[in-house]
Amino acid sequence: MSDKLLEVIKECLINLDGECVLENIRKALSQGIPASKIVLESMSEAMREIGKLYEEGEYFIAELIEAAEIFKDAMKMLEPKLKEEAKGVGLGRKRLRIVLGTVKGDVHDIGKTIVKVMLQAVGHEVIDLGVDVSAEKFVEAIEKYKPHVLGMSALLTTTMRYMGEVIKEIEKRGLRKKVFIIIGGAPTSEEFAKEIGADAWAKNAVEAIRILNKYAEMISSE
Repeated sequence: MSDKLLEVIKECLINLDGECVLENIRKALSQGIPASKIVLESMSEAMREIGKLYEEGEYFIAELIEAAEIFKDAMKMLEPKLKEEAKGVGLGRKRLRIVLGTVKGDVHDIGKTIVKVMLQAVGHEVIDLGVDVSAEKFVEAIEKYKPHVLGMSALLTTTMRYMGEVIKEIEKRGLRKKVFIIIGGAPTSEEFAKEIGADAWAKNAVEAIRILNKYAEMISSE
């Protein structure tokens, strides 16, 4: 039954039917389906499909914006449960300061928003630069906030390459050794992270928390 409901939520989101999404999320939560499962296995998958439809020219920027609005409404409903679940993942001994942003040319903040909510829930400090963030803005944020971690996301294959440009700019400014860089987003992979010189890749928000908590433990024991 849970798999069927998750599939319904996914289809509703792909079809941009906000009422259908919220109604079935309520059903899923009432049946005890974890919020993280709804987000990762249903809504994130829907956004991945919507990203593909956009790249194939079947959806346009208006559809992307509408999908993002539906997603945000759903997140308001899911956020309290996500926070409860994130606490179960546990916090590393050191509280991290993390700068997050979706790279230049990309206006998707879905994955980033999930990661932000769950990282804050386990006690890390998160500075969110928003979407369409240039290399210069990332560099300025590193200089201003002196974070332990920089997290970048992208939903499109056309924008993920810009992550490499950001890392090159960070290296050029002599800041690379001062920050741990983690990337994520539908088109990215562990192989791509290595190729551009990132320190880690997370396939979803739960994995991002695990990776960063491990990193927090590592630097607190140094």
